[in-house]
Amino acid sequence: MTTTATPLVTVTSQAAGKIKAILTEQGTPQAALRVIVAGGGCSGFQYLMTLEDSPKEDDLLLEVEGVKVVIDPQSAPYLLGASIDYVDGLMKSGFTIDNPNSTGSCACGSSFKTADGGGEQRACSHH
Repeated sequence: MTTTATPLVTVTSQAAGKIKAILTEQGTPQAALRVIVAGGGCSGFQYLMTLEDSPKEDDLLLEVEGVKVVIDPQSAPYLLGASIDYVDGLMKSGFTIDNPNSTGSCACGSSFKTADGGGEQRACSHH
C-alpha cells in the first residue's frame, strides 16, 4: 500500500462530509472510499465507488479532507487530477467525479471516455 503526498484526486468538503456520514451510518468510521475505473458504461469507462475495510497491498491510499480514499493501480492513471464532489439537487443527488482525463461522457455522468479511446462503449442505463 502506497500513501501519496500529493493527492491523486481531490475531495470537496461537501463530498467528504457525506462520505463521513455514510461511514458513521454503516458503523465503519475507519473504512475508506474505494474509487474504481472499470470498462463499460455508455462512453467506454465507468466509475464505481465502494467502502473498503482492508485495502490491498498494491493500493494507493490517500487522505483527503479527513477521508481515506483507496485507488487500485490500474484505475490511478485514469483518475489523476480528478475531483470527487457530492451534489444534492432536485433532479439528481449523488457523488460526481470531475475528471480532466475525460474527453467525453454521457448524461448519466458516471461514464466517460479518454483521449486514447480505451474502454468499450455501451448504451446509457438510466437508474
